[in-house]
Amino acid sequence: MVNKVNKDTTLCISLAARPSNHGVRFHNWLFAELDLNYLYKAVAPVNITQAIAGIRGLGIRGAAVSMPYKQEVIELIDGLDPSAERIHSVNTIVNEDGVLTGYNTDYSAVKSLLASHEIDPGLKAAVKGSGGMANAVVAALADHGISGTIVARNAETGTALAERYGWEYAADVPADAELLVNVTPLGMFGSDADAMAFTHQEIENASVIFDVVANPVDTPLIKAARTATKATIDGGEVVALQAAEQFTLYTGVVPTDEQVQAAEDFSQLG
Repeated sequence: MVNKVNKDTTLCISLAARPSNHGVRFHNWLFAELDLNYLYKAVAPVNITQAIAGIRGLGIRGAAVSMPYKQEVIELIDGLDPSAERIHSVNTIVNEDGVLTGYNTDYSAVKSLLASHEIDPGLKAAVKGSGGMANAVVAALADHGISGTIVARNAETGTALAERYGWEYAADVPADAELLVNVTPLGMFGSDADAMAFTHQEIENASVIFDVVANPVDTPLIKAARTATKATIDGGEVVALQAAEQFTLYTGVVPTDEQVQAAEDFSQLG
């Protein structure tokens, strides 16, 4: 399989402060597999306002949006799909003839995983983080019937997120937290690669550990949770589901479950 690249190639990009190869490999594998004349490129924007203008001006079909731009891009685009409007967070931009619309496929991915992993709605959750991805995660948790506590360094955004869903805000993880969710960069490749969002004691007290970091999938938190024989949901699961939905938004093509899994397996190779 070889991707076509010519004057008619449709370009899609990702916008992230710390780009990874996951989306590049995932989407380009599917483009080639399905014989679509598309190309996907990861970008670390120097200026997010100029980057969004570039999407419009260059006719870029779509863009994935990662930390820290998921809320910042809202004022720069033309409209929001209900999936993004509800949680005030955008992880996908689709360009229809110069009109940019924001979507959020993180929410649907997390909601699907909570169901497939049969997560008990009665669990008390502690979510670390209060940014754009945290909004999607907490919305999905709340819609699954779960309540809990937002733990964030930023008391203003943490309190606002908690109040939006009828949760609590705290500076520290409650001792009775049974579902621990990391929605911070801790454990991501780079300066935070060796960090864990939760302590070993907090992991021991919990029953389910969920880390949205996908670069790498096997974060220190996930490794510690598995060592402690806890149930886990990792960022690789989230990113595959949300990327598949993005792919459909960009192309109008729905890949099979087998194709999505093959693309995800390929993306983990590099």
